[in-house]
Amino acid sequence: MATALTDASVLAALKAVKDPDLHKDIVALGFIKDLRIEGGRVAFAIQLTTPACPVKDQMKAQAEAAVRQLPGVERVDIEMTANVRAVGSPDAGRVAVDGVKNVIAVGAGKGGVGKTTVAVNLALALARHGSRVGILDGDIYGPNIPIMLGIQTQLGTDGQKIVPAEAHGIQVVSMGFLTNDDAPVIWRGPMLHSAIQQFFREVAWTDLDYLVVDMPPGTGDVALSISQTVPVAGAVVVTTPQTVSVADTRRAVRMYQKLNVPTLGVVENMSYFVCPDCGHESDIFGKGGGERFAAELEVPFLGRIPLYKPIRVGGDAGVPIVVSEPDSAPARAFMAVAEQAAAQVSIASYRPQAIQLTPVR
Repeated sequence: MATALTDASVLAALKAVKDPDLHKDIVALGFIKDLRIEGGRVAFAIQLTTPACPVKDQMKAQAEAAVRQLPGVERVDIEMTANVRAVGSPDAGRVAVDGVKNVIAVGAGKGGVGKTTVAVNLALALARHGSRVGILDGDIYGPNIPIMLGIQTQLGTDGQKIVPAEAHGIQVVSMGFLTNDDAPVIWRGPMLHSAIQQFFREVAWTDLDYLVVDMPPGTGDVALSISQTVPVAGAVVVTTPQTVSVADTRRAVRMYQKLNVPTLGVVENMSYFVCPDCGHESDIFGKGGGERFAAELEVPFLGRIPLYKPIRVGGDAGVPIVVSEPDSAPARAFMAVAEQAAAQVSIASYRPQAIQLTPVR
């Protein structure tokens, strides 16, 4: 007589499937939802910690194979869902942002490495994976996000808070919406701090899994203000392969470490150039500097983005490469970077949170 299928037997089989990043099985992690057994049909959902999970398909295939081995199973139906977890917990100095689960800072040790391009395409890639995403232009002195997203607007209010603009499916706030195109912002540190506070506290961010913050280049007031006022899930640090850029990036990583902001990983931008005519790859800025740097500091390496003319053209035209050429190799590279960054946020969400602010003198 065949052994009847039970919830317990299915869950026991699914314990063989482990999350490769969290190093626990998907049953212990609570990923299995809505388990149903109808004769020889087994149906359930696997609720991941991000829709951008890089091993989603692999995990689904392993789960199906594990359950199919049970006697009496004729069909397995699996729905892949996600519920993004928040990283960190508010403390006396840092209060969570209403409507936002995770704040991701995108920074660089120096200007000219394509930090804003990476921030914009990272936000759009996370959204294309199915997450709810916003982008905050933290570069108060050089707010370029409106140009790169093709937005010309004035921010409105709902009577209580500023309503963010929207472009390509993401919520957007920038100082560029509040000043004329050629008007310089000439502020001291306290005014910068006040503006950053307003962008976090007085904007009606709505149900965001990730709020990507495009940081100003270098180390300074904005990074300090953000790290001391809101819980930051982590920082994505952008570099180019050349030695000078890597040296400056090291300073940026050290800054985030001093501010107790985890480094989610390093992105090597302008990594190589592919000739559009012959396909030859040229290492214009050197080779592998970002990856070697990440290994040296023992932080994740999130990926390489090539030099590609349509990236620049799309940024100037307000249609970033992830939107304009979603199937191109550079767009796929940004999608992969988004997967790795989201995976690092998920890993961080399971770590014990014991954050102590380091005094900055």
